[in-house]
Amino acid sequence: MANTPHTLQDEFPHQVEQIHALKLSDSHFAKLLDQYDTLNDKVHRAETNIEPMDSLAETELRKQRALVKDEIARMLSAVA
Repeated sequence: MANTPHTLQDEFPHQVEQIHALKLSDSHFAKLLDQYDTLNDKVHRAETNIEPMDSLAETELRKQRALVKDEIARMLSAVA
């Protein structure tokens, strides 16, 4: 989705090359990236009322996105 905030490039601007390398070498990491992008798109669609949802569901999506982001950050720091 164009102009979606909180992309991984925004969240980890100094690790874009590392993200790309891990994506190619680690299938679990690649799945996490896809999961993050899907959740981030859902949050963005909810926030912009493209696909409105109740606040509890939106909060749950944000929590899921944060958990995936934390796992991505953990994996990035493990190879740094």
